[in-house]
Amino acid sequence: MLVPALKKNDSQAKWLIGIFSFVVFAAVTTLGAIKLKFNLSFNVHIFATINAVINSIVTVLLLAALIAVKQQKFILHKGLMLSAMVLSILFLVSYICHHLLAGDTKYGGSGAIRYFYFVILITHIFLAVVVLPFILFTAYRALIGEYEAHKKLARITWPIWFYVSITGVLVYFLISPYYH
Repeated sequence: MLVPALKKNDSQAKWLIGIFSFVVFAAVTTLGAIKLKFNLSFNVHIFATINAVINSIVTVLLLAALIAVKQQKFILHKGLMLSAMVLSILFLVSYICHHLLAGDTKYGGSGAIRYFYFVILITHIFLAVVVLPFILFTAYRALIGEYEAHKKLARITWPIWFYVSITGVLVYFLISPYYH
């Protein structure tokens, strides 16, 4: 096993994770209702494409990290998971930029694909909100060396995060034809 990277302080961690999770949720929901009007010389939907690429990379990193931990390659696992977390932060910045500059896009599909899209979108959004504190607590447990608690949380966190990353890409492919 790895040497803990952080000193345990559950009280402080709970506060920081709670505040960070709330701020991210508040920023995404509040800024999602705002559209800045700039005359930009590029297509603002490039941010949506960047988001899809980032989500794709995160999906691959999550799979690689799962394989690494199953093979007991803990240093590799740690690097892959930290990379997935850093990319997720970059995703968040790009996501906020896209919504501030592009606003909302209405889905134009009809029939069964429309229902499929909204089921995927709703589950994606709900689980994206729910998973953030789980990701942070799971990482915290690993970084303080509580590997059994980390493993127990990861069994819940990993599949949700994986689903969110895959459905993020799927949502992009379903909505991107309707970007104007």
